[in-house]
Amino acid sequence: MTALVYTPQQSAAATDSKAWPFEEARRLIKRLESLPDGATKTVLFETGYGPSGLPHIGTFGEVARTTMVRHAFETLTEGKRKTRLLCFSDDMDGMRKIPENVPDRKALEPYLQMPLTSVPNPFGGDFKSFGDHNNAMLRRFLDTFGFEYEFASATEYYKAGRFDEMLLRATERYDAIMNVMLPTLGAERQATYSPFLPISPKSGRVLYVPMKEVNPKDGTITFADEDGRDVTLPVTGGRVKLQWKPDFGMRWVALGVDFEMFGKDHQTNAPVYDKICEILGGVPPQHYVYELFLDDKGEKISKSRGNGLTIDEWLTYASPESLALFMFQKPRTAKRLYFDVIPRAVDEYLQFLSSFPKQEAKQQIDNPVWHIHAGEPPKPEIPVTFGLLLNLVSVSHAHTKDVLWGFLRRYAPGAEPDNAPILDKLAGYAIRYYEDFVKPTKKFRAPDEVEIEALKNLDKALAALPAGSDGDTIQNTLLDVGRAIPRYQDLTKTSPSGGPGVKLDWFQAIYEILLGQERGPRLGTFVALYGIQETRGLIAKALAGELAAA
Repeated sequence: MTALVYTPQQSAAATDSKAWPFEEARRLIKRLESLPDGATKTVLFETGYGPSGLPHIGTFGEVARTTMVRHAFETLTEGKRKTRLLCFSDDMDGMRKIPENVPDRKALEPYLQMPLTSVPNPFGGDFKSFGDHNNAMLRRFLDTFGFEYEFASATEYYKAGRFDEMLLRATERYDAIMNVMLPTLGAERQATYSPFLPISPKSGRVLYVPMKEVNPKDGTITFADEDGRDVTLPVTGGRVKLQWKPDFGMRWVALGVDFEMFGKDHQTNAPVYDKICEILGGVPPQHYVYELFLDDKGEKISKSRGNGLTIDEWLTYASPESLALFMFQKPRTAKRLYFDVIPRAVDEYLQFLSSFPKQEAKQQIDNPVWHIHAGEPPKPEIPVTFGLLLNLVSVSHAHTKDVLWGFLRRYAPGAEPDNAPILDKLAGYAIRYYEDFVKPTKKFRAPDEVEIEALKNLDKALAALPAGSDGDTIQNTLLDVGRAIPRYQDLTKTSPSGGPGVKLDWFQAIYEILLGQERGPRLGTFVALYGIQETRGLIAKALAGELAAA
């Protein structure tokens, strides 16, 4: 990402900000104050990733959210502290099961329990292993979004000796580690558990076997291999790795991690990670636990199952910024993550972006777009929502952005794809989303007798409006037509002129008859965008029975 941008006013406002990244950043500052080197050390933010399957949106969310905390910290410290973000891949883990969403699953069966970086790449291309491919897929997206990060591979770190000191220390403090781990396991697992996982010299598999001997003097372990023969290995040089829970704590010490967030499924294990960290001589980092994402059936998203949305699927229909907003909002609330959440996320992002220039510093620092864009969000463009564009695609039968731009230029003279890039991308997203998710569900209905008369009255009222009338004028006209019809009168409300209010049923009827859906964005704005004469043409088709018959 570009360097963090903030004004002195925003920096002052950040001190009292209630936005969760600032709350976490203030906690981190207090933690650093308690460390002997806390005032001078480079502050390390870490995220972990298990490449057992293709990266999903939750993986991106962890990096995005950690980046937001990092930027909040840099703002509070006025950019005077060095920070790093390390994205760590546990690619030395054994492949316990074959993901459902990979090609030729049978071809991978001989490689079960092999380190992910030793499993052949089933996807084709230049990546030599399954783990390398999945790591590259993650990096590709992180690079596309512009995150400032360093990537780390467990395989490379173990083989290069980056963890050797801690592994040797683990042999010295083996009993203490076992005293932490054994109470967390069932009786059967206790009998065979070891924090050390040797890589079989014979098969290359990650072996889950008990230790016959742990020799801290030599820095070796002895165990029975697949054939029952005793094997002694040094714990250094990538010949041995740690079980994932001890590995968490070990890594915090070895790397000097200051902040790490993880999903709720890790919450019960966090005290274990902390104790292992302390046993090995470190101070546990600050944690932030976030809720998990759910798929369309309310089940937890899983890389191995491939349920939920992929990063590429979201980006087919919406911008990375809308995805970042989804991550920013309520991170400690479980959220359903499926295709139907995209339109709302897009429109909320546009709304926050539009509000930013009008806000005072205190409001700006709490605005999600400040966190999404590191203090410098782009300038908002013309106020057209994703919902409006979806309806425009529907009625205009647009298959290209050029068709939509014909309407947009009329609605906002001077707007062009080169000076309104956000809008131009939004038009492309709307076409794709409409074709895949809206069009298949559209269902027009014929108007009844009351609605026929109402539509005739609406047509007359629209015909009387001057060309180029704005959305507010058209919306008031729609209201005037509706309040004159007893069916749509809301006697619990009073209009500005003193008459009855208008029920939402009136607008719902228009949507069902003219657009084939139950609801949508503000109708007055839609008519202004689509055109008064074009809308009258829709009414004529509805009255002729052409829409319901389509």
